[in-house]
Amino acid sequence: MAQEACATYTVQPGDSLSSIAEAAYGSFDYQMIFNANRDALAANPNTLPAGLQLILPCDDGRLTAESELSAVIAAEDARQSETAAPVNALQPPLRFVSGNGWKPFADESLTGGGILVRIATTALQRGGNNRGGTVEWVDDWGAHTDVLLPSGAFDVSIAWSVPDCTKLDLLGDEGKRRCTDFIASLPVYEVADTISTLNDSKYVNASTYQDLAGARICKPEGWSMFPLEQAGLIEPFVTHVRLATPKDCAEALVAGEVDVLSIELESANEAFRELGVIDQVSINPTLVNFLTFHFISSRTNPRARIYIAMLNEGLTEMRESGEWYDIVATGLAEYNQTNQ
Repeated sequence: MAQEACATYTVQPGDSLSSIAEAAYGSFDYQMIFNANRDALAANPNTLPAGLQLILPCDDGRLTAESELSAVIAAEDARQSETAAPVNALQPPLRFVSGNGWKPFADESLTGGGILVRIATTALQRGGNNRGGTVEWVDDWGAHTDVLLPSGAFDVSIAWSVPDCTKLDLLGDEGKRRCTDFIASLPVYEVADTISTLNDSKYVNASTYQDLAGARICKPEGWSMFPLEQAGLIEPFVTHVRLATPKDCAEALVAGEVDVLSIELESANEAFRELGVIDQVSINPTLVNFLTFHFISSRTNPRARIYIAMLNEGLTEMRESGEWYDIVATGLAEYNQTNQ
């Protein structure tokens, strides 16, 4: 059966999300398919049972050719204006902080501040919440967790990946702090953390993380190391290389200065696209970890649990109404249009 966008597809034996995305969209980036089928795929996205029905969204993110982007957002905004209680002016507004330079997820130049910022501010208005909120921007992301949240300057940071906290013994200091010092919301967005190599690399057909023994692995600065740590990819088993941006890591990969680029799927594809080297690289279809992004608050904040519970209520309502997907698809469409 042909994979066509704007249609429902029945998974065939041997299919993967990558192969379906390549046939439907001409790209191995399957994030849009995952977003549209999150409930069916979240438990085990790397194993697709034959017969599973998947929605293949249109190229612009619409779920069907008859649907419209932002239609659910408009309907929920209208319902909110008619039924919601007025903002409680006696309660101090929740103070969000985010940072620029993380398109399409967080950047002041994007509608609503980007996908994750827009989800956060919308969640605060859903689920029966009636507290106001403000968003400020601090581009030094490390300051969010080191100073701004612990000191009480802000209540919630948008947004952070959180490790498997049942595996503290495998984590470095950064990952351990994420588990012990902060309270995280329900998952806000999931991304595939991938392993990329050159097509002729000796690591290109790695089927286990142990097959990467001796590899020089580039992870951009600011990106969490715990996905590698939890997979056992620590020094001296491998060599870690930290460069400033995903594009810097991609350039080092093409130049042969590193063997592997470890980063989430969309950023990897964007870096390779910018360099014009998509035909020279392979994204491993087997070695994939799905990372979840969350809103986080410091455990030192006496209202942290209240704020996270409020956001969770809003997130749950947004998932059920379809508003979450509409914000994601609309944000991705805006970003893709500006990068054509």
